[in-house]
Amino acid sequence: MLKVEQFEFIRTSYRVYGLSISEIARKTGHSRNTIRKVLRNEHSGYAARKQQPMPALEGFAGAIDSWLEQDKQRPPKQRHTARRIFRRLVHEHGFQGSEPAVRRYVRQAKTRIGLGAKGAFVPAEPDAGLEAEVDWGDFKAYIAGKLTPLKLFCMRSKYSSTSFVRAYPVERQQALIDAHMQAFAFFGGVFPTLIYDNMTAAVQKILRGKKRIEQDGFAKFRAHYTFDAVFCNPRAAHEKGGVEGLVGYARRNFLTPVPDVDSLQELNESLLSQCLLYKEQHIVSGQEYTVGQRFEHEKHRLLDLPAQPYSNTISQSGKVNHYGTVISDKNHYSVPSRYAGLKVHLSLGAQKVEVFYDGRRIACHDRVYGNNKWVLDPDHYLDLLQTRPSAFSSAKPIKQWRAEWPASFERLLQRLRQAQGIGKGTKDFISVLKLYREHASEDVERAVQRALEAGVSSGEAVRHLLRPQIPEPVSGPVPGWSSFVPADISVYGELGGVS
Repeated sequence: MLKVEQFEFIRTSYRVYGLSISEIARKTGHSRNTIRKVLRNEHSGYAARKQQPMPALEGFAGAIDSWLEQDKQRPPKQRHTARRIFRRLVHEHGFQGSEPAVRRYVRQAKTRIGLGAKGAFVPAEPDAGLEAEVDWGDFKAYIAGKLTPLKLFCMRSKYSSTSFVRAYPVERQQALIDAHMQAFAFFGGVFPTLIYDNMTAAVQKILRGKKRIEQDGFAKFRAHYTFDAVFCNPRAAHEKGGVEGLVGYARRNFLTPVPDVDSLQELNESLLSQCLLYKEQHIVSGQEYTVGQRFEHEKHRLLDLPAQPYSNTISQSGKVNHYGTVISDKNHYSVPSRYAGLKVHLSLGAQKVEVFYDGRRIACHDRVYGNNKWVLDPDHYLDLLQTRPSAFSSAKPIKQWRAEWPASFERLLQRLRQAQGIGKGTKDFISVLKLYREHASEDVERAVQRALEAGVSSGEAVRHLLRPQIPEPVSGPVPGWSSFVPADISVYGELGGVS
């Protein structure tokens, strides 16, 4: 094919200088037919061949086509790759050609028979306030210093792209329902239609087409909030591509660098702040409206929240064992030791576990997931330990608490033991720990510090400092009152023989 410079020379010679075709042919060395083609047409570069010959594959194309046709009836993950076809040709048919040649032919053959094509999508403009998409994602965060695998719930409006994300320890049905309730509260209403993949927390069995047998708990929840659930075809994540993108976006923008927080609640508060900030974004650069402005246009079309929220709890009965715990979902939760041996009722929520006896709540804990985890409230064991002070130092709930309490508590424990002996001193210290039942933690800790500064050696001094004091008159004596004089707590030091 002629280069552009040669093309220009021929046409200029003929059109501008009036040379004949024969003269131009002599000057350029091209045939007269070539000169005539140049004068008739514009420069078009190289012409593609209608069909690329593949002589090395003659006699092998039929086998390749047969294998690919059979692949149509086979699972997508067990179909031939170009490399597998090349190796079969070599070992089974003695093929001596190159792998790139096989790859080119396989690519063309798959297109010809419609195998493995990515397909095309129809551009869509969703209606405002009609649909949202739901999905889960995986991520990790440091919770109280421990790198913890977590699940990220995501719900995204198809129209406005307003998004809600929240972290959970698991993808169980209770977590799914709790996440929906949190999301509906965030959006201020319920989307009439929600789109899901076939998550096991919602789908019990996949039927033909879009039909599904839903899990009972999910079906009851959906009926309470009166929305429709649409489930994607298996292995068709593109059918809810918006929320699929949100999972990745949240990991890259909300969860990078890896969060380092004290609790899951703190992490979720951070994620909620990020969701609110996301409303200020433009989905497309230069777009007229922000995400939040588009949501204002659709929110009035959402279904109202029900007057009564869904009761997302599971009821169980159990018996308190000799460790003062009741077992639920393979984990131990403590109750006051006086209930050992009694039957109790448990109410399990997605985040809390409540224990009741005779209709009265006797314990409440954060719910944990996994196996053989112990959730112990030290206060539940203080009455028992006061009768068995020798078990104080080795008691598991006390060891857990001791790792976190202020250093002033250790100093007070040692002072009480030195003044009163280990047994009595320990009992007196436990009486100080019981003050948490009636007083705020910061008040108790402040009273312990003041008692230490006064050099006292009795728990009674700490209790005295927590009693309401009569205020000193502001101006002049009040009739019938003596001037108030703050108590001298140093006298309590004498009770233990320490001045």
